[in-house]
Amino acid sequence: MDLDEIKQILDLMREHDLAEFELERESGKVRLRKHSNSPQFVAAAPAVPHMTYAAAGPVVASAPALAAAGEPVLTAASEDVDLAIIKAPIVGTFYRSSEPGAKPFADVGQQVRKGQVLCIIEAMKLMNEINAECDGEVVKCYVENGQAVQYGERLFAVKPA
Repeated sequence: MDLDEIKQILDLMREHDLAEFELERESGKVRLRKHSNSPQFVAAAPAVPHMTYAAAGPVVASAPALAAAGEPVLTAASEDVDLAIIKAPIVGTFYRSSEPGAKPFADVGQQVRKGQVLCIIEAMKLMNEINAECDGEVVKCYVENGQAVQYGERLFAVKPA
């Protein structure tokens, strides 16, 4: 999706006073949602086939940021930097390490590589590895070890390198 298409969609949303718009194509999915008291929109990241992790979406980005970059900006509402948010692709129990007392797969401040294991989610007695979607630095872990997680719940924030 290019800058002109995003501008057209935003204009149509304003013209027809739409609160939400969603478009899905082979290359990905974009969802824009207008907040009632502010000029902010929500944008979802491209769809990921065979999800081993959940890409950053939905995340909040201001309308000027969307228009300036030409693509959705991956930012958290309270953060000033671009972040890739790793979300739970399944419901289960979150584990930061392979066994109790072992060193965590990834810690805040640690550099990670695309495909590196960040954590495990146990679901129905199966251990599912959750991998980094890009190279970068882990800046936040949203979940405590042993905590139950829901589908789509934030697990980690990674600042892309």
